[in-house]
Amino acid sequence: MIILGIDPGYAIVGFGIIEYNSNRFRMIEYGAITTDAGVPFNRRLEIIYDDLTALIEKYRPAAMSVEKVFYNSNAKTVIDVSQARGVIMLAAQKTHTRVFEYTPLQVKQSVVGYGRAEKKQVQDMTKRILGLTEIPKPDDAADALAMAICHAHAGSSCLDPAAGMRIRKGI
Repeated sequence: MIILGIDPGYAIVGFGIIEYNSNRFRMIEYGAITTDAGVPFNRRLEIIYDDLTALIEKYRPAAMSVEKVFYNSNAKTVIDVSQARGVIMLAAQKTHTRVFEYTPLQVKQSVVGYGRAEKKQVQDMTKRILGLTEIPKPDDAADALAMAICHAHAGSSCLDPAAGMRIRKGI
């Protein structure tokens, strides 16, 4: 199964694509979709949508794992990230890709085995699970790979349409 993990943002959208078969992981690709601060916000959203759609069409993942947005002290940042997350969800909808959402706590629990793990611990374990020689950069890409690993671990119980968001044509 090919899984696309997404760490949503509007300046940087981390992505990680893995293959998971018979409890074995293989890293396919990782990176980031970036947008410049000087670009109008609507154009930044368009770039995210277009680049993510191209990734989905290239790799045809069976599932997309997306981090749930949580509120922090900066309301404007949360709103802007939520808008970017909306175009990420739209790209999945338009390409008929199933979406599964996980909280940071769920990702930490799944990857490290401890829901209060530090970011560095999650990144190191992601590196180990995927058999990489170094922690992926940027951090957003490492986070996205952890999202994909989380779905691989949780996905065996989530693959029934009632458990995840089922994307159907024409909805």
